[in-house]
Amino acid sequence: MKNIDEVLIRMDEIVAECKSQNSRVGYFAILYRQVTRRIKQGILAEEFEDNPRMEKLDVLFAGRFIDAYNQWKNNQTLTRSWLEAFEASQSSKHLVLQHLFLGINAHINLDLGISAADTVGDEPLLGIQNDFNKINSILAELVDGVKANISTVSPVFGLLIPLAKGRDEMLLNFSIQLARDGAWKYAGEYHAATDKNFQIQDRDNNISNLARKLINPGKFLSFLIKIIGFAEWKSVSKTMDQLDSVAQKVI
Repeated sequence: MKNIDEVLIRMDEIVAECKSQNSRVGYFAILYRQVTRRIKQGILAEEFEDNPRMEKLDVLFAGRFIDAYNQWKNNQTLTRSWLEAFEASQSSKHLVLQHLFLGINAHINLDLGISAADTVGDEPLLGIQNDFNKINSILAELVDGVKANISTVSPVFGLLIPLAKGRDEMLLNFSIQLARDGAWKYAGEYHAATDKNFQIQDRDNNISNLARKLINPGKFLSFLIKIIGFAEWKSVSKTMDQLDSVAQKVI
């Protein structure tokens, strides 16, 4: 893909494919498509410090998700972080928010740092930091909006937070800001590394471990998730439609 319009065309295709196949990968695809739309609007309005560079970053960043999706569909080798998310999508026992966070975990914690470093190449990484943070701000705004309106697809999710208060649970404490800060630190490590493949493999191992904590959050929270899951919408396509409606209203 050479530009953001080509990214959006492919994202539309993935969303449509997930909807027709009742694939829960579509939950993250819906969310990320809206982020991409918002970034395109920002580029057209010249909101970023370097708008052509932002388009390059967006294409590289989106490309990592799209490549992982294509590899998974074709039974090819892919990063463990994305494999955890895609395999979890085949189960109905996880909450919508878990599926969203699994995608965000792989995309922010692994893909974003790589994409930022690849965007600047041999140039200093610091020059892209402000625009890097803006991508995360857009995603955080969207995720916060979806969480605030999660009752539309998960009517009793709000019960989870007070019941699990005080517990150190990855699912409840997942933070876009912390993910962003970790991704920026990793971008620097990856940018400076001579063996970039090793850097990716090492980071991927760590991030896939986080994914497993999102999937298996402990006995108590898993019990609550099972109860809350009974009240969630069972139709994947209808859930995708509702998420799309919420996402478009938020940003």
